[in-house]
Amino acid sequence: MKSSHRHELKTNELAEWLSNLPQWAKENRIAIIGALVLIVAAGGLYFWQVYAKNAASARRHHRFTNLINQLSLSKVQVLQAHSRGSDLSFILIQPGGPAENLKTFAQNTNDGQMAALALIKRAEALRAELHYRLETVAKQDLVAQINRAKLSYTEAIQKASSNPSLIAAATFGLGLCEEELGNFEQAAQIYRNITTSPDFEGTVAKTAAEHRLDTMADYKGKVVFKPSPKPKPLVPSDVGDLQPPTEVNLPAEINLPTDANLPTDVNLVPQAPNSVPVVSDTNLELQTPNSVPDVAETNQPGK
Repeated sequence: MKSSHRHELKTNELAEWLSNLPQWAKENRIAIIGALVLIVAAGGLYFWQVYAKNAASARRHHRFTNLINQLSLSKVQVLQAHSRGSDLSFILIQPGGPAENLKTFAQNTNDGQMAALALIKRAEALRAELHYRLETVAKQDLVAQINRAKLSYTEAIQKASSNPSLIAAATFGLGLCEEELGNFEQAAQIYRNITTSPDFEGTVAKTAAEHRLDTMADYKGKVVFKPSPKPKPLVPSDVGDLQPPTEVNLPAEINLPTDANLPTDVNLVPQAPNSVPVVSDTNLELQTPNSVPDVAETNQPGK
């Protein structure tokens, strides 16, 4: 059969179908309406799911951002209380605090990467609370809380299986936990694993691990501050070193006025700084500017 003949037959069939379409639609209008309703409903459901998913994602991001800000603001609040001599470090781990809220968020979200980051931040809050305490942390409290932080870092690694940056950050946190427990060899091994792994190339945790390996020796010993020296007393401690002043002899040719009111037994030798001269004659009187002591005639110049 020639192609032109086949084309002519197909054209005739299409024309016949179009001519019968109104009659067919009239006979099957209920089925057509039902199909259209199903198509519209399916389209509406699809767009509603997309909208709800985007709205839920936006709410999750907003919630998570608020939790991160709560952690930062709580740290600032603790440091401000330190300046007033108060210890508010407990607000980081109390019920309703940043650590517990981040844990709840990680358990309820379906986003693995957000859950991993929330667990990393929770472990950071647990460790920060120990550092912000004003009192000495008991050994058992330190071990218990650091183990909780290690568990949080481990869960973060499991949830962030496809994000090298989050895995490296959680692994680096495990190294910090080992350091705080005094296990420096285990911490160094964790840092070496981070620096040698090709999966962590270009991550911030790799650079931090290299720096930690270079400076870890500085954190192994305990730092003991030397007590400040006591202030020296203002009065010399050894008074015996002070020498009394030497006796001063006045020249004999000095002529003193023969005032009857001048005591004759006053010792003109300078006294020691702490001694007060004793005057035996109580007839000394304060002279007024207009009063002039009587002077013997022999001591007056010739007229």
